[in-house]
Parts: sequence; structure tokens; C-alpha cells
Amino acid sequence: MRLMPWLLREDQVLASLEIASDRRDRRRGLLGREGIEGALLIEGTRSVHTVGMRFPIDVAHLDGDGRVLRCRTMPRHRVGMPVLRASMVLEAEAGSFERWGICPGQVLEVRVQHPTAP
Repeated sequence: MRLMPWLLREDQVLASLEIASDRRDRRRGLLGREGIEGALLIEGTRSVHTVGMRFPIDVAHLDGDGRVLRCRTMPRHRVGMPVLRASMVLEAEAGSFERWGICPGQVLEVRVQHPTAP
């Protein structure tokens, strides 16, 4: 049975979520993809880049409690500045954060939901 992670804000599901927690997945991020449904959480990082990306992304830097410290949209082929208090970065296709209403100061949560049995 596969567990399904979700991104939430105040118990509201915002998006499905992928989590990059090991070194290989963190380094790869969204490189080589044509897009992403939902979002990618990269643990253990303070900065990201879009060098070699095929699409622009929304980026949110989060602290260890999931509080959004900074949000921005990064065009392709850019290098982002590190956010020193960040311990993880959330990435999604450009425009996603506006649709989901994500902004600095909010606390986001990762919840792993067991699929319901048929």
C-alpha cells in the first residue's frame, strides 16, 4: 500500500505532494520534467536554481515549523539566493501559489494519508 503525502494549510488540502529527502532526489528536483501536478518539497536546503529547467516555478522557503519565510516565482535558468532561516523549499509550477493562496507567514503542513480501502 502506497502512502500519499498532501500539502495542507489549516486542514485545507492545497495539493498532492512529492518529498525529496535523499541527496539524489534533492539534487534532481524538477530537472528534466515537463511539469508537475501538485508540488515538490525539498528537505534540507536553503536555496534552489532553475538552470536547465523546462518551465518557471513558484518557490517558497520554509522554516523547520513549515512557516513560509519567502515566496517568489523563478524564471528558467536562474540561481536563487539562500534564505538563511529556511530548512526546506517548496516548488510548484509558476502560478500555483497564487491559486492556492500561499504567502509569507502562513504555516504549511505535510500530511501522509493512507489510501482508503475500496
